[in-house]
Amino acid sequence: MDKFGLIGHPIAHSSSPALFTAAYGGKYRYDLIETPDFDQAWARFLANYKAINVTAPFKGDAYARVDWRSPESERVGATNLVVKTAEGTKAYNSDYRGVKALLEPLGCRTAAVIGFGGAGKAALAAAEDLGLDTHLYRHAEVAGGVSADIIIYTLPRAVEGIDRLDCTHLLEANYKDPCLAGRPGYIPGSAWLLAQAVTGYALMTGEQPDAAAMAKVFSEV
Repeated sequence: MDKFGLIGHPIAHSSSPALFTAAYGGKYRYDLIETPDFDQAWARFLANYKAINVTAPFKGDAYARVDWRSPESERVGATNLVVKTAEGTKAYNSDYRGVKALLEPLGCRTAAVIGFGGAGKAALAAAEDLGLDTHLYRHAEVAGGVSADIIIYTLPRAVEGIDRLDCTHLLEANYKDPCLAGRPGYIPGSAWLLAQAVTGYALMTGEQPDAAAMAKVFSEV
C-alpha cells in the first residue's frame, strides 16, 4: 500500500494526519517524519513513501533536491509537496494553489502580504499572478499601518502595527495560534490549510479527496 507523510521540525502539532485520514477515509497511511536533519528525512521519504508534504524548515532544501519543479514552485522558489514518480521526484507548491483558490472569488484589486517566509512567498506570487496590485511588507514595516483590499498575514505572531490594518478581507496563515481572529472580513488559517490540502492531496495520490470530511476536522477541534 502507498504511504504518505510530512517532513519538517517540529511537526508534532500538525493537523495533516487528521486531514489526510479524513480525505481518504483512512485508506492510506500518513506519517509524521520528524527529524531536524533534512538528509535523514529525505532518505526516509525515498525509501518508504510515495509522496510527502514539506514544512519548515525544509521547503528550500526539498526544492533544491528534486528532479523536476512545477511552474508554481519555481515561481515561489520553494516546495511543500514532493511526489516520487518513474521520472524522478517532482515538486509542487500547494500553498500557492490554495491561496489562489481563496483569492479568486473575492474580487479584490489590491493585496498586501505581510511576512516573507515560505507562506509569504507563496501568497505574494499567487496574488501577483491573479493580477492584483500587490505589495510586500516585512514585519518591521507593519508599524506604519497597512491598507489593501485583502491583507495576507503570514507572520507567526503579532507585531507592532497590527491594530492599524485596513482591509475588506484579512487572511491569516497561522491556524494554531491566530492573532487576528474576530476582525471583520477574517479568513482563518484553517481555510488556507484546507484549500492547499485539497489540491495537494490530489497531486499526492492521484485521487480526489473528500473535501467535506476534511472541513469537518476543523469543526470538531
